[in-house]
Amino acid sequence: MLKWALIFLVISIIAGALGLTGVSAVTGRIAKILFAVFLALFVIVLVLALLAGEAIF
Repeated sequence: MLKWALIFLVISIIAGALGLTGVSAVTGRIAKILFAVFLALFVIVLVLALLAGEAIF
């Protein structure tokens, strides 16, 4: 998911440099959403892993 966020970010930057502001805005918004979802899932998995580690030890 982070890979897709970076791909959309690069597309947004290239579109912005070429003057395609509509495409740049849409791809930038998609990149932000994907990054937020990735970050939320990462935090959830990190907390679950820490809780599982405490239960084992």
